[in-house]
Amino acid sequence: MAICDFNMCFTYVVPGWEGSAHDSRIFQHAYRDLRCNFPYPPQGKYYLVDAGYPLQNGLLKPYPETRYHLPDFARGERPIEGRREMFNKAHYSLRSVIERTFGVWKKRWSILRGMPPYKFSKQCVIVVATMALHNYIRRHPSRVDLEFGPCDEDENLVYPEAYEHRTGENLSNADPNIDPTNTEGSGSTAMAALRDFIADQIQNS
Repeated sequence: MAICDFNMCFTYVVPGWEGSAHDSRIFQHAYRDLRCNFPYPPQGKYYLVDAGYPLQNGLLKPYPETRYHLPDFARGERPIEGRREMFNKAHYSLRSVIERTFGVWKKRWSILRGMPPYKFSKQCVIVVATMALHNYIRRHPSRVDLEFGPCDEDENLVYPEAYEHRTGENLSNADPNIDPTNTEGSGSTAMAALRDFIADQIQNS
């Protein structure tokens, strides 16, 4: 699990989980375990997350059972209907920066697409080190960057590498009592109200 900013730089990462691990399970582990140093958003701020995360304080997820991904809208099978679809489209257009960031990162570092059988601890170091280099390259750009350049020119571009299986293994000390299907957390009512408020503002703008 990783967090990034809108400049496509990683700001937080929890390495050590296999690609099949549920997003909610990884998040709840990082959120509860103080050793993970999770960057809790300040009051009034929140992270944009996908449907795999719980709706709770600091996490704003899309409306369930409603069109969400841009390709679903781009196909033009029917026009956008109602405030929920309008909100979901806007939400994805912003949240997709994490997919674009993963795509650039994995496209640049081929070792991430076929991790050698190193010790697990070394694999985690490689993940963190390549993310640090990714950030450095982003913040100190060259005239021509073959990975970042196309993304800067097309804000909807997501490299296919973003969806490839992520390397790693399950953390041995993960809490087995965490329910990965939990969809609500503390403050879910307030976040749902905020989501409705934003949806109304989008519809009325």
